[in-house]
Parts: sequence; C-alpha cells; structure tokens
Amino acid sequence: MFANADGRHFDHYQTLHERFESLGATELDEKRRLVENGFLEQGITFTVYGDDQGTERIFPFDLIPRIIPDHEWQLIEKGLTQRILALNLFLHDIYHERNIIKDGLVPEDVVVGAAHYRPEMVGVDVPQDIYIHICGTDLIRNGEGRYLVLEDNGRCPSGVSYLLENREAMKRAFPGMYRQYRVRPVDNYPELLLKTLQNLCPRPGQTPVCALLTPGVYNSAYFEHTFLARKMGIEIVEGSDLIAIDGYVYMRTTKGLVQVDVIYRRLDDDFLDPTVFREDSVLGVPGIIDAYLRGNVALANAVGTGVADDKVTYAFVPDMIRYYLDQDPILENVPTYLAWREDDRKFILENLEKLVVKAANESGGYGMLMGPTSTSKEREEFAAKIRRNPRNFIAQPVVSLSRHPTICDERQIEGRHVDLRPFILYGKNIEIIPGGLTRVALRKGSLVVNSSQGGGSKDTWVLYR
Repeated sequence: MFANADGRHFDHYQTLHERFESLGATELDEKRRLVENGFLEQGITFTVYGDDQGTERIFPFDLIPRIIPDHEWQLIEKGLTQRILALNLFLHDIYHERNIIKDGLVPEDVVVGAAHYRPEMVGVDVPQDIYIHICGTDLIRNGEGRYLVLEDNGRCPSGVSYLLENREAMKRAFPGMYRQYRVRPVDNYPELLLKTLQNLCPRPGQTPVCALLTPGVYNSAYFEHTFLARKMGIEIVEGSDLIAIDGYVYMRTTKGLVQVDVIYRRLDDDFLDPTVFREDSVLGVPGIIDAYLRGNVALANAVGTGVADDKVTYAFVPDMIRYYLDQDPILENVPTYLAWREDDRKFILENLEKLVVKAANESGGYGMLMGPTSTSKEREEFAAKIRRNPRNFIAQPVVSLSRHPTICDERQIEGRHVDLRPFILYGKNIEIIPGGLTRVALRKGSLVVNSSQGGGSKDTWVLYR
C-alpha cells in the first residue's frame, strides 16, 4: 500500500502502514465521523459555483496523511525560494527598466498582453520592492519522482486554512501516531503572515493597523478569510467598511474612523477601485488606488502581480531564474507549448487529444481541456478558441501525477493522484510553511485535484531530520 513502483515500502511510511493495517472498519468510520463533524461544526466549507446540487460543501478530507522526508523538503524549500525571488525581480523589472524585454528574453507582447498587467504600476515603487508577499505554488511529482512546478498563484492564493485545519483534524483522529512521527509544525502560519503584513507598514514607528479585505460571504473562500483574520487578530472588512479620504484609507469602527496601514486583500485588482478598474465593482473602495500609489497604504499582494500568475508567463520562469539569479532552476516546469508561437500552435492543434490545454488566466480547473478524456466536440470548440486568441492558451503533455494511498468508497484504500501547494511568505525573510496543502483527485483515474472539480485534501507531514 505504501510502496514505490518497484513494490518496495518507503521507510518513512512504515509506522503509518502498520497503524492503518490494524484499523478495523468500525474504528475507521468513527475517525472519519469525528473529522467530518469537526469540519461541519467549524464551518469548514468551500463553494462550488454553478452546481445544481447546492454550492456549500464540507471540504473533503482523507485520513491518510502524505509524508515528506526532510531531504525532499530541503530541495523544495530551496527551489521555491529561488522561484519567488526571480518572480519578484521580474515584476519589479517589467514595471521599471524592462531589461528582460529589452534583452529579448521575454517578448513585450507576453507582458503587456497579460490580462492582469497594470500600466498604472509602471514606475511605482512598492515597499521593499516585494510584489508577491503570499504565494501558493503548485507542485507535482512525475514518474521519476522529481518535483515539478505546475503553476504559481501570486494574486490571492487560497487553501492555507484547510492546511491548518487538516493538521488539527489529524491530531484529534490519530494523536498517538502523530506523536510517534517527528512532524514539523504549521500552526505558526498566522503569526508569520501577520509579521509579513506588518513589515509593509508605511508609517515608521507606528503599530501597524492591518485589515483583511474580503469580497463577502458569498465568496468561495470566505471561510478562509474569516479564519485568517481571527487567527491574526485583525479586522475582516468589506469594501463598504473602508473609506478613502485625501489619499488615506480609513476603517469605519464604532469609535469612529481608524487609519489603515496594510490591507491583505482577497479580491483581484479588477474589483479594488471602481474609479480606476471596473466601474461596476461594488466590492472595492473608491480612491484606494490613489492612496496606494501615494504610498499611504500597503496592499498584499501588490497591484499588478497577476502578470506572474499568467500561464504564458509561467513558461518563462526558468529563464527568469537564469537571467536574474544566474542559477539553474532547482524545480523545473512542466514542458509547455505556447499557442501564440506558430510552430507550437500547429503542434497543439494537431495533438489536442493528447494534451492538456489551459486558458492563460483561468484557475480552479476551469477553462481547461483534458485531451485524452475530451470529446471531439470539445476539441473542436477549443481549437476555435485557440485560433481566435492564441495568446490566451498554453498546452502541456499529460503528466501522470504521483499517486498516494487514499480511503475510497467502501473503505477501500486505493491510489489517487495528488499535487502539493506549499505556501510562501515573503516579508523581512522568506518563510515556507513545512508541508502545504496536498490536494487529491478523489475520482478514480482523474488528474484534476481542484475541490471545485471533485477533489479533496490530505494533511502533509514534513519530518524533522
């Protein structure tokens, strides 16, 4: 059950293997009910849009944790640190000198053609030159056991609340086994996140006033917004709770207006300020961008970071690492074809049934074609989209994600495909939470791990040396 392709058991899974071998069906059911009831009581849910069965769901959780030994985690840490440094240098560059464009490494059209490129940020200096303060980078393991980067999430990455709650659930369900393993803790994430935010304070010497800006209760990640605000001890606000006056942002309280220094915003640029971006947005704050550009309020993540999220930009990250850091990438990308390149587009259109095709700015498993399981009608529709707007599409070979033992229907333990989303905080230091959100494709044979597409999650145990 806990073995590699050659049938050899992994040493670090031996205790886990023995524990689950000893579990009876009744005890396993009791532990599952314990976890599910805990999630229900705490409101640990997510929202699926456009689902006739109802949108609010308990987040699916699997009781078998993923275990990552120390030597593997050290490699991941080094690779993620290298990657976030390069992405931040890239963002500073494209909004300032544009050397990477002038030197011909990244075409200008790739940058300015990105849906989330913000010309308003050209020439603007952000605090400490850090654009991405909170990042969730998705990793997979291929057939050879190497970790590859699937994508970077640098705008409003979600999922860390499930990571933290998964850990608490495992401590409750398997306290003895958890103590046997020397697992690195993750519960200091809210403290590290708060320090990351406070590091951005534009008023030297002041105790920073931080707030979390949420789109509201109908957002799919609202549980996470309330969870993080509560854990950090800061206010959670909606756009109507804030007001911009004379280039400053204030929070409405029962004691009057309080100036806000740092806003952890969980909504995209488009909705931040109706006087600058979408005029129809009722989620943001009129005037907040003026205050931001004056340096009177800090936003995490910075406005304009979405260029780094773009799946076309993703293809150039290994080049960025070599260009800015003069290093070879520690974590490689999945091979990627860019539809705006004529040869790549021809290859994509001729091999749609073999490839995974993704829209450049979609997420959550939406806007994607899984070639091997697609219908001819779906492939025809995607081909038309690609021809109409080639800049907006990439394609990748189907990578067989590594599988992990998972409790499936009828209490059977079977292998299911998994990925890993570690969370990186970039403040005074770069902090990477040991582990991450292991997402699992609960449907047999599926490679799509997103909760919105039928996926669930596992606790991730990074071991001390």
